[in-house]
Amino acid sequence: MTGASGAIIGVRLLEALARSEVETHLVVSKWAQQTLEHETDHTVADLRDLADVYHGPGDMGAKVSSGSFVTDGMIIAPCSARSVAAIANGFGEHLVHRAADVILKERRKLVLMVRESPFNEIHLENMLKLARMGVCILPPVPAFYNHPETLDDVVGHFVARALDQIGVPAEFAKRWDGDMRNRKPKVEQIK
Repeated sequence: MTGASGAIIGVRLLEALARSEVETHLVVSKWAQQTLEHETDHTVADLRDLADVYHGPGDMGAKVSSGSFVTDGMIIAPCSARSVAAIANGFGEHLVHRAADVILKERRKLVLMVRESPFNEIHLENMLKLARMGVCILPPVPAFYNHPETLDDVVGHFVARALDQIGVPAEFAKRWDGDMRNRKPKVEQIK
């Protein structure tokens, strides 16, 4: 997790992975911790309980900092524009960036849930650079075809899409069924 807004996405992702057979390694940057505590009732200690292994952001000797530690991939959720820039340009300021660099050099799956809006040209150029390297750029953009009723429904959709990218089943996902006759939700007008 890095310091972009949307810390709940990282929390929900960890909750979903905790119910799976996947071994999780968690790294929370300094600013992700601040954002987590500002936006949610969760602490890093809560997240440590959800992960199989926790690595401090300054632990550059952690297992995930080496290509010899085999992983299926990595998701950064949420991912700040600063982290996108660091990863795109090989500047490993902390363990999140270093672990992503390892994923790139080993040609493993990297998913960045970039949380920034609007994007400026630098953001877009960095994301394009990474996409050309095979990185999945997955900004958490809400879908409305699944008729979300709560913010948690919206976040759940983001999490399911991220899990899809790394091949982890998301049984809770409301998938598109192709039926255009589904009811249209009542939309309240903004006043």
